[in-house]
Amino acid sequence: MATGINFTVGATDGAARTGVISTPRGEIRTPAFMPVGTAGTVKAMLPESVAATGADILLGNTYHLMLRPTAERVAALGGLHRFMNWEKPILTDSGGFQVMSLGPLRKLTEEGVRFSSHLDGSKHMLTPERSMEIQRLLGSDIVMCFDECPALPADEATVAKSMRLSMRWAQRSRDAFGDRPGHALFGIMQGGVTRELREESAEALKEIGFDGYAVGGLAVGEGQEAMFSVLDYAPGFLPADRPRYLMGVGKPDDIVGAVERGIDMMDCVLPSRSGRTGQAWTARGQVNLRNARHKDDPRPLEEGCQCPACRSYSRAYLHHVVKADEIIGSMLLTWHNLHYYQLLMQGLREAIAAGGLAGFVAGFHAQRAEGDVEPV
Repeated sequence: MATGINFTVGATDGAARTGVISTPRGEIRTPAFMPVGTAGTVKAMLPESVAATGADILLGNTYHLMLRPTAERVAALGGLHRFMNWEKPILTDSGGFQVMSLGPLRKLTEEGVRFSSHLDGSKHMLTPERSMEIQRLLGSDIVMCFDECPALPADEATVAKSMRLSMRWAQRSRDAFGDRPGHALFGIMQGGVTRELREESAEALKEIGFDGYAVGGLAVGEGQEAMFSVLDYAPGFLPADRPRYLMGVGKPDDIVGAVERGIDMMDCVLPSRSGRTGQAWTARGQVNLRNARHKDDPRPLEEGCQCPACRSYSRAYLHHVVKADEIIGSMLLTWHNLHYYQLLMQGLREAIAAGGLAGFVAGFHAQRAEGDVEPV
C-alpha cells in the first residue's frame, strides 16, 4: 500500500475479517462504518460528537465540495480536515455517483462528464484527472478513482460498456494520482450483477494496482437479494491483503450481510438522513418517532443505550420535538442512529475476533424479529 497507509487483518471468521487500516491521521478499525459528511459536515452533528459515537473515519463528497465552497477555497483554508474540524481520516468519493444521478443535466464522453450544477446551472467538466486534483486539494486520506456508475436495472451490454469505460478511467486516475505518501487510492470494481463482468473488472484493477478496492455499482436499485448474490463472489476476486469497501451501504441488515461476505468498509447517508425524518434505528429494528404511540411514553428510545437521546430524554419528548420540527429532534436522533451503527460495527468486530460471528448474526436477526417494545 501507499507509504504510511497499511492494512492488517487481525482475525477471520468464515469470509468475514476484522483488522486495522493504519494512516498518519489514526487507525481505522474494520469492519468500519463511515458516516457521510457530504458538504463538510455530518448534518445535525458536531465533528466531536461524530467521533464520540465511535467513528474512526468519515466520508466527504467531491461533487458537492467542488461546487461549493470549491476545492481551491478549501485548500487555501488549510484543507478539509482543518476546514471542518475533523482530525481523523477522511475518505472522499470521486463524484462519479452524484454525476450519474443528475440524469439529463450531464453529458458522458470518453474524456469525462460535462454537467450543469444543480445549484446554479453553471457548467462543469469532471474527468479522472480533475477528480484526482480536487481530492488532492481537499487533502483526503483515502481517494477514490473516478468511475461511471449505471443505475440498475440495466441491460448487460450497457453495464459492460460502462464498466470498461470505468476501467480506462481507473488507469487515468492512477496515473494522475501519482506518488502521494500518506494517502491511498482505491479502485472501484463495476460490472452490475454479472459475475463475468465483475471478474473482468477486478482483473483490470489488479493489473493497475491500488491501495484498496471498492465494490461499486450496488445499492443502486437492484435489491438486497441481488446485492448479496454479487457479494457471495465479488470480494473473492479482490486481493485479500487490501481493504474492501462496499459503497453506499446501507441498512443494518445489509451491513451484517456484507461483513459476513468479506467487506471491510461501508458508508451510507441512512443513519443521518433517517434521524432528520424522525426515524430511529435500534437493535429491535426501525422506530418511527412521529407515531402517536410514543406521545405519552416516558421510557427511553432504547433501553441500555448510552447515547444522549436515550440517556436523557423520553420517547414522549423525542416524539414532541420531531412533530414540532425542532432542530434538537434531528440532532438527537442522528446521534442515536450513528451510535447504534458504531455499536453494531463494534459487535461485529468482537464477534469475528472471538470466532463467534454466526451466533452474533443469529442474535441480531432474532432481536430485530421481535420488533419494537409494546406501547405503554
